[in-house]
Amino acid sequence: MSNFNTQTERQTSFQIRHEIKPGDIGYIIYLHGILYAQEYGFDHTFEPYVAKPLAEFVLSATELERLWIAEADGKIVGSVAIVRVSEDTAQLRWLILHPDARGLGLGKQLVREAVSFSEAAGYKALFLWTISNLKAAIHLYKSAGFVKTEEKAHYLWGVNLTEERYELKF
Repeated sequence: MSNFNTQTERQTSFQIRHEIKPGDIGYIIYLHGILYAQEYGFDHTFEPYVAKPLAEFVLSATELERLWIAEADGKIVGSVAIVRVSEDTAQLRWLILHPDARGLGLGKQLVREAVSFSEAAGYKALFLWTISNLKAAIHLYKSAGFVKTEEKAHYLWGVNLTEERYELKF
């Protein structure tokens, strides 16, 4: 990912799409694996945790589910998805932003797109799981109306962590 010179250039160069192209899924998995290892010390078991359900999602997604891909200068810098869990409930998954794309409102825009889509699709509730270390993401979720409903501490992906569940009712 190339560095950008100014905040204005960074903001105007982003695009969000939901058409999946060859290489997208592999790169989203890679981005999760490499960034979570660098930033939180996750081990190699995290990538299959992302890869398996993401592959299943892509192979069976319906019109009530969607994956958004954020790009800058033709390179993937982030993603988010809505995955149907039941007739009235969906899960927000795979929100990630490359460090070069953080702090510019792109995460907020991705979450807003996902929430709006979920409401328009007729879901009554949306939930997500995150880890307590992800302070910026948690702030995004709370500002979108999500409320923490559960937390559990355990050893997972090579580290001790606390998972948190957030829910949003429509």
